Amino acid sequence: MSRILVTGACGYIGSHTLVDLIQSGFEVVSIDNFTQSQPVVLEQVRQITGQRVQNFDIDLADRKTLFSILPELGKIDGIIHFAALKFVAESVEKPLEYYHNNINCMLHLLEMVNLLQIPYFIFSSSCTVYGNSNQLPVTEEAEFHATGSPYGRTKQVCEWILKDFCVSQKNHFKAISLRYFNPAGAHPSILLGESPGSKAQNLIPAITETAIGNRPVITVHGTDYDTRDGSCIRDYVHVSDLAKAHTLALQFAMIGNQNQILEVFNLGMGQGVSVLEAIRAFEHETGIKLPIFYGPRRAGDLPAIYADIHKAKTLLHWSPELNIKDIMRTAWLWEQKKQSAI
Repeated sequence: MSRILVTGACGYIGSHTLVDLIQSGFEVVSIDNFTQSQPVVLEQVRQITGQRVQNFDIDLADRKTLFSILPELGKIDGIIHFAALKFVAESVEKPLEYYHNNINCMLHLLEMVNLLQIPYFIFSSSCTVYGNSNQLPVTEEAEFHATGSPYGRTKQVCEWILKDFCVSQKNHFKAISLRYFNPAGAHPSILLGESPGSKAQNLIPAITETAIGNRPVITVHGTDYDTRDGSCIRDYVHVSDLAKAHTLALQFAMIGNQNQILEVFNLGMGQGVSVLEAIRAFEHETGIKLPIFYGPRRAGDLPAIYADIHKAKTLLHWSPELNIKDIMRTAWLWEQKKQSAI
């Protein structure tokens, strides 16, 4: 049984991926310091899978601490790296914090890979690496453009670092960068979902927080974009579909089908949904009418971006199985569960 280290494993996407890895027969170990997650997630994963996951509560940006746990980690066959600060708007306000954390986490992990000769590495990247792309839908061959946020630039830099490291390792190391678009929804069990903390910055949890009464209105950040209804267009993909793609990417690397030392895949629904369309989809699915405030544009936001997912379909044999209705339904059930626990 292959043993996989998952960093940021108790976060939103990481926790769903833990579940999928376990259910696919992998042994997993976690690194998460709970700055953007909660320890209870490990118990929720146990409830779904029947297995307890060992976690190391350390800061990956602290090299000394990371290397101090290596004897306890044991043999690692592959790494899936999620751990990062992740909010676009916050990164504009705190750029140094984002550069320090996200880039150092990557550097320290690759030092560990080099030391322990770990052969497989899956990186949690983002569609923000494309910046304001003039190509829609966006393919993996699209060039990087200015991203508008330090968060996006950290993802670009981490991909460059990973590629350079791959070149230095020649054929002894296989890496895959998964550029995903907008994860949303909750696990079908409603035991796992997105817990953004004090105030959601992503659209779907902001919608459900408004519906439950935890914020007075849902704010549409900009109505003057050059899009079909003036609001931003994004590609929303269910988090369970996204989790499955990580397992498939790892298996793809392990069976040796990789043609490039660093392979890249877009992960999304493959179609764009505007902010206003997403709000209407939630209203239609739940029967709840949302109060809307039309505000100014938000720093760092792109007008439109959605994925061409042909490559993932062809090579990973991955396709999203859940749609925007499933996203809204499970996200709303998750929000109600969170509220009932208060």
